[in-house]
Amino acid sequence: MAHQARKRFGQHFLADESVVDAIVRAIDPRPGDAMVEIGPGLSALTAPLLDRLDRLTVVELDRDLARRLRSRWGEDRLRVVEADALTVDFGDLSPAAEAGPGAADAPRLRVVGNLPYNISSPLLFHLLHWAGQIRDQHFMLQREVIDRMVARPGDSQYGRLSVMLQARYRMTHLFDVPPEAFDPPPRVMSAVVRMRPLATDALRRPRDARVFERLVARVFEQRRKMIRGSLGAWAEWLDWEALGVAPTARPQELTVAQFMDMADALSTAGVIPTA
Repeated sequence: MAHQARKRFGQHFLADESVVDAIVRAIDPRPGDAMVEIGPGLSALTAPLLDRLDRLTVVELDRDLARRLRSRWGEDRLRVVEADALTVDFGDLSPAAEAGPGAADAPRLRVVGNLPYNISSPLLFHLLHWAGQIRDQHFMLQREVIDRMVARPGDSQYGRLSVMLQARYRMTHLFDVPPEAFDPPPRVMSAVVRMRPLATDALRRPRDARVFERLVARVFEQRRKMIRGSLGAWAEWLDWEALGVAPTARPQELTVAQFMDMADALSTAGVIPTA
């Protein structure tokens, strides 16, 4: 029996084999890879991935689809986690977690998926918690979301998503995917993005991640305001000249490093409560 796409799950099933081939080539899966696919759906990606992998873990919320997956492949090849990806602890799915203590050399996780449009941004933020255990991520998303992910300071799409993800990943917009590649076709253009966590020598961590998150969220809530105005009383604690930031600047003009400098200054001053 054919599976009917369910609107509440944001289901649009990839049906174009040429697009599937292009995604698999971009991922370049190898037999020993530890890979998790989010939202396998009707197995458009699952099947060709399993042709190249020893084993694959999938996260699927739809009970009917999860049952189909289990009946098609044995547990030795396919591990089905029936859950909402937003609630999954991806650290538990990593090879290090399976190997237990002393697994420092375990391969890092590779995450792939055709992400539902209605949870794409929350899921990207959710996955940030395990960036240190991840080798790379390849996702198909609404192109508008990917435009925001890779936007640079000064771009109209540059915002909270850009800053938070660019602080942790190097991201590449690989190619676009038209609506007719899906069944049913969405009303928007899609695209595929590659996300690789920044190497240790290129990674800078804020003094307090919670302060950084709160600062970035606050200024982009009022993105048309000058930074000084959107920060309110917090602005009085900043040495704007030392930071190299004009208080009259708008948030979309600042680099990731400048946001981190501001957050570190506020964290040092103990201005922003983190509880």
